[in-house]
Amino acid sequence: MMHPELTALAGLDELDRMLDASGDRPLLLFKYSNTCGTSAQALDELVAHLNESPADATYAMVTVQTHRDVSNAIARKLGVRHETPQALLVRDGRVVWSASHFRVTAAALEDAISRSQPTAQ
Repeated sequence: MMHPELTALAGLDELDRMLDASGDRPLLLFKYSNTCGTSAQALDELVAHLNESPADATYAMVTVQTHRDVSNAIARKLGVRHETPQALLVRDGRVVWSASHFRVTAAALEDAISRSQPTAQ
């Protein structure tokens, strides 16, 4: 079952809208494989982060087996190598932080998102 703050990203138009909106609010993209135990563990970490301290960010997940076109577009548009699991923090349409495999932890997500927030002047 998916967390209510986590959007299943299913189309290229939806990806483009989210990337465009990342100037106003950071976007955490999570690439997931439904046949990989490491992906399941990383998803558990993402859900733990959302349960403990969701940040002012948009959260989206792409399942690579069912939405390969979206997964490939993420790699191409953001200039990153495809990995699963993979967490990409996007601000102003570009990746400002990424992690894959066992580096996707609730603490790492919290830290990256909090560091991406604009500082008060």
